[in-house]
Amino acid sequence: MSFASLVFLFFFLPVVLVGYYRFPRRWRNPFLLAANLLFYGWGEPWFLPVILLTAWANWRVARLIAQSAELRERRFWLGAALALDFGLLAVFKYTGFVLHTVGLGQLLPAPLPLPLGISFYTFQVVSYVVDVYRDAAPAERRFVLFATYLTFFPQLIAGPIVRYGELRGQLAAREETWDKIADGFCLLLVGFGKKMLLANPMGQLWDGLRALPDGTGLLGAWLGAAAFSLQIYFDFSGYSDMARGLGRLFGFELPVNFRYPYTACSIREFWQRWHITLSSWFRDYVYIPLGGSRRGAARTAVNLFAVWALTGLWHGAAWNYVLWGLYYFALLLVERQIGQVRLARLPRALRHVLTMALVLLGWVLFAIEDFSALGAYLGAMFVPGDGLLTPQAAVWVLSYLPLLAAAVFACLPLGARLLRAREQIWLARWGAVAGCLLLFAMGTAALVAQTYNPFLYFRF
Repeated sequence: MSFASLVFLFFFLPVVLVGYYRFPRRWRNPFLLAANLLFYGWGEPWFLPVILLTAWANWRVARLIAQSAELRERRFWLGAALALDFGLLAVFKYTGFVLHTVGLGQLLPAPLPLPLGISFYTFQVVSYVVDVYRDAAPAERRFVLFATYLTFFPQLIAGPIVRYGELRGQLAAREETWDKIADGFCLLLVGFGKKMLLANPMGQLWDGLRALPDGTGLLGAWLGAAAFSLQIYFDFSGYSDMARGLGRLFGFELPVNFRYPYTACSIREFWQRWHITLSSWFRDYVYIPLGGSRRGAARTAVNLFAVWALTGLWHGAAWNYVLWGLYYFALLLVERQIGQVRLARLPRALRHVLTMALVLLGWVLFAIEDFSALGAYLGAMFVPGDGLLTPQAAVWVLSYLPLLAAAVFACLPLGARLLRAREQIWLARWGAVAGCLLLFAMGTAALVAQTYNPFLYFRF
């Protein structure tokens, strides 16, 4: 079930909210668990056993780790949990990729269906058992609480990646207030507006420019890359905003996943602002355990290579995702060699333009799986064989120009800063409420009218 659907907005969410607040507090977590499972199984009930097996097995193994006094036994149970979690992920997500890579694709005539959110909830449950093994978190004794955490529908299928320690206290005792509920609704509607009014049109512009038979021209190719960059940002950050807003409706605070990444002035800063919970997961559970940057330049490079190859594979079972991950490995390695102090000597505007150009190139690698089509598109971005802008591309760009400008402005923190600066003013508060309601009305109208409504990160 998608958040940007009429069924969710006008049936599932109202029913769950009414039921949640009518139950006594001691029954709210069991009710929420039932709602989570209904949400997850709405369209694909055959995958419910997979996520329930993952939840029960990891809950049980974590208890065994906590009860084990011998290091050897603790390591055995940790290895068993990791084998199960990564094994399920590998079977569902990478079987076809591996078979096609080794030339045995005929053994799998149709790709295996991918359980929604398996990449996200696998990382969450792995972080839990590893934290219990490290004695960084206690093992949860109540299965209902742990299963509610792992299947929590606001962030179940597309993040943010939430560690158990961040929700443990809130699961046991949380406060639902009218202010938190009001903020949650506003955040939900802002994310909904991002998705319906910005991400979808930018996706249509990207698809339209790519499909032009006579090409786009050099400027058109860059504008197409910019359109995809805006689509994936508003798609994913909009979903994250909706997730955080929905969490607040039930009294939870979920972590921020985006901090205006397109204002970054270096690749390192970009990844400090983009998909923050994924970056921190790889840092804490892969990069640092491998040695981080503590064992010399050569070992640091190897560790970065491992992290970014895995980051690419996590996003998708195709070689273009691996290439995308290694592209960022190379960029970050070059930045480390140059040094942050030297980079800071360049004018900020120049650093920002260079960073965004490199990010746009990276999104082209991410978006196009077919390598021949990828090479042709990259060639169009650097070789003006079709001129600057073909007539057909000009029509597309001019048609979407107001929305393109609005999307670029919405990437900047200026609007949010103005709102925070005036949030104590009564008129500004009611203006924010009116703005959220307008976003909801416009987004709903777009939802009813549009047939184009993908969520890019659902496939990961």
